[in-house]
Amino acid sequence: QVQLVESGGGSVQAGGSLRLSCAAFGYISRNYCMGWFRQAPGKEREGVASINRDGTTRYADSVKGRFTISKDNAKNTLYLQMNSLKPEDTAMYYCAAQPVQCLATGLSQYEYNDWGRGTQVTVSS
Repeated sequence: QVQLVESGGGSVQAGGSLRLSCAAFGYISRNYCMGWFRQAPGKEREGVASINRDGTTRYADSVKGRFTISKDNAKNTLYLQMNSLKPEDTAMYYCAAQPVQCLATGLSQYEYNDWGRGTQVTVSS
């Protein structure tokens, strides 16, 4: 059974950093398109970053230059390094996976089959 488990969320001040992790169980993540999404209260879920099977990465404009997505295939773990955090980054962050290559940017939630339960990130000003 496929399972994704996020960790690493927390509360930080603006300008701080966090690294989110997503452990994948039940399949080999290197064969998958994987992504990070976030959802703030009252807002739609939005794509933050994606990484394709070949290692190609894509980012939402709002996080370019601040966030970095990466994957450790040996550990079957996806990461999101978040630097220069802003209050508007506050949201529940989810990782997602699909067993094919990313379609277009990989930033559409509708591409993905499997989701974790999320980890909360809170950035105070």
